[in-house]
Amino acid sequence: MFKNTPFEAAAKTLQENAAKFNPAAAQEAVKPMLDNLKAWGELAQNQAKAAQAAVTESMESLKNSKAPQEAFEHIKSSAESNMTLAAKHLKEATALGVAQFQASIEALEKSHPAPETLASVTKTLKAAAATMETAVDTALKNGAAAVASIKKPR
Repeated sequence: MFKNTPFEAAAKTLQENAAKFNPAAAQEAVKPMLDNLKAWGELAQNQAKAAQAAVTESMESLKNSKAPQEAFEHIKSSAESNMTLAAKHLKEATALGVAQFQASIEALEKSHPAPETLASVTKTLKAAAATMETAVDTALKNGAAAVASIKKPR
C-alpha cells in the first residue's frame, strides 16, 4: 500500500500513531513555542510603550520651546535619546532571540536519542549565537561612540 516517498512515509507514520495521540502531550509540545511568542509579544509591547513615551516627551518639550534655537536643542536631545532607546531595544531583541535559540539547542540535545553525537555541532551553534550577540553589542557601542564624536559645525 505505501511506497517509499516522503509524503507516504509521513502518512504511514501518522496513521500508525493516530491511536497514540494525546492532547495533553500535544499541548505540552507546543508550550515552548507559545512561551516564545508570548515573550516576543511582551517585548514588543514594552518597547512600543517606551517609544510612545519618548515621542510624547519629545513633542511636549518641542511644543514648549520659545525660540528656534531652543527648539533645535530639543530636537537634538530627542534624536540622541531616540538613538539610545533604539540601541536598547535592539539589544533586548537580540538577547531574547539568542536566549531562545540557546534554549532550542538545549531542547534538541535533551530530546535527541544520542546527544553526544550532536555535542560538537551544538557547541559550535551556541558559540556562534554568543558571538553574534557580542558583535551586535560592539556595533551598537561603536555606533554610539561615532555619533557622540560628531562635533557641531561652527
